Amino acid sequence: MTGGHRRILVVEDDPETAGQLVEELTTSGYEVDLAATGREALSQGAARDYAVITIDRMLPDIDGIAVMRQLRDDGIAAPFLIISALGEVDDRVRGLRAGGDDYLVKPFSFVELLARLEALGRRSETIAKETLLRVGDLAIDLIARNASRRGRKIPLLPREFQLLEYLVRNEGRVVSRAMLLQHVWDLHFDPSTNIIDVYVGRVRRKVDDAQAYPLIHTIRGIGYCLRAPG
Repeated sequence: MTGGHRRILVVEDDPETAGQLVEELTTSGYEVDLAATGREALSQGAARDYAVITIDRMLPDIDGIAVMRQLRDDGIAAPFLIISALGEVDDRVRGLRAGGDDYLVKPFSFVELLARLEALGRRSETIAKETLLRVGDLAIDLIARNASRRGRKIPLLPREFQLLEYLVRNEGRVVSRAMLLQHVWDLHFDPSTNIIDVYVGRVRRKVDDAQAYPLIHTIRGIGYCLRAPG
C-alpha cells in the first residue's frame, strides 16, 4: 500500500491476538481500527474507506463470512483477508467463494501477513484508480454506474448519475449551468430552461440528505461546485 491509504480494519475477538495485530501493524506504518464483534465490523466497515479488512471466521455474535457478505452487499469493495484457525481445504474454499480475497491460517508468521496485506493493497489501489472516483465519503463506480456514501448505495437514474459524475470529475471547481447543459445533456445553453436546477436538486437530495456534511454547493449566480470539507 502506497501513499496515504494505509488504513486497515482488523476484525478479531481474541484480545491477545487483536492486541498483537494492532501493535505490529501500527509499528509497520499502518493506521489500524479494531472491531471485536460482527456488529462492530458492520458499523465500522461501512463508515470508513479501508485499504484491506482482515476478518476472523469465528466471531462471538455473527459468523465472519456472514459479516463479509453483508459488507459486500452494502457496496464495500475493500479486499478481505480471512484469518482463521479453520484451515481445512473446505474451510478455505468456502471463505474464498463467499467473497474473501485471501485466506491465512492461524498460527501464522507476521512477515507472511504483511506480504499478503501489501499484495491485496496493491490490487485494490489498481482497481480503485481504474474504476472508482471518490470525494470525501462519496464513491462512484464507473463500471457498475452506481454511487454510494459511507458504503450505502444512492439510487440514481442514468441522467442523475451522469450529472454527479461530471461534478465529481470537476471536484473543487465551479461549473456553470451552461457547462452542465453542454456536457451532460449535449445541448447548447438555453436561458429559459430550469432542467439543470431540477436535476441538481434531485441529486443533492439523494446525495446530501441525512449525511454528516453536504457535498454539492450552489455558487449563487454562477453554478455549482462539488467539494468535501477540509
